[in-house]
Amino acid sequence: MANKVYKDAKSALDGIVRDDMMVMCGGFGLCGIPEKLILALRDSGVKNLTCVSNNAGVDGAGLGLLLETRQIKKMISSYVGENKIFAQQYLAGELELEFNPQGTMSERIRAGGAGVPAFFTPTGVGTVIAEGKEVREFNGRKYVMETGLFADVSLVKAWKADTVGNLVYRKAARNFNPMMATASRFTVAEVEEIVPAGTLDPDHVHTPGIYVKRLICGAPYDKKIEQRTVRKAA
Repeated sequence: MANKVYKDAKSALDGIVRDDMMVMCGGFGLCGIPEKLILALRDSGVKNLTCVSNNAGVDGAGLGLLLETRQIKKMISSYVGENKIFAQQYLAGELELEFNPQGTMSERIRAGGAGVPAFFTPTGVGTVIAEGKEVREFNGRKYVMETGLFADVSLVKAWKADTVGNLVYRKAARNFNPMMATASRFTVAEVEEIVPAGTLDPDHVHTPGIYVKRLICGAPYDKKIEQRTVRKAA
């Protein structure tokens, strides 16, 4: 059985990242992002990336780090409100943006992983989202055609894995990660704990190891919080 466990993020990306590729990156804001793999991707120096990510992290964290170094040429995203450098580069014409309604983006990723080349959705009909796309009518309602997404590499974050790559996600950190793990030619997973094969209850596995090619343990983590809201002391 091939060894899927690598010593660190740099070695896990060696030989699989290159200029001009499409990368999927899990996470919602800073929740469930593969932060060690993102750092290694930045340090690899690859450029002209097309990145599929809900919102490209925030300034100074997540994919925001690759925006700072201008390694990303295009983002396929659904929400960009937390990232000032994202907005600045887009408004200056320095960053391409393919904007998606969030549910549409989720389904595009799921479709790519399932081998579905395209699907129809009512979301976006009659708006700029539908411009240049095929629109059909089904049962008296209009639908716009969206294409599935399939990347060169997916970088995902899970809570726990076994040595053969079965993944378990934790709570909200599950977000886009399971879909992205299926929707690329090469998936690399970053986890908080790696256990021996056979340890995980099969009913608890969210992503089967067949989708995961390489695996690292990124612990320990400094859990960042985007918007800290606390109650005043009584």
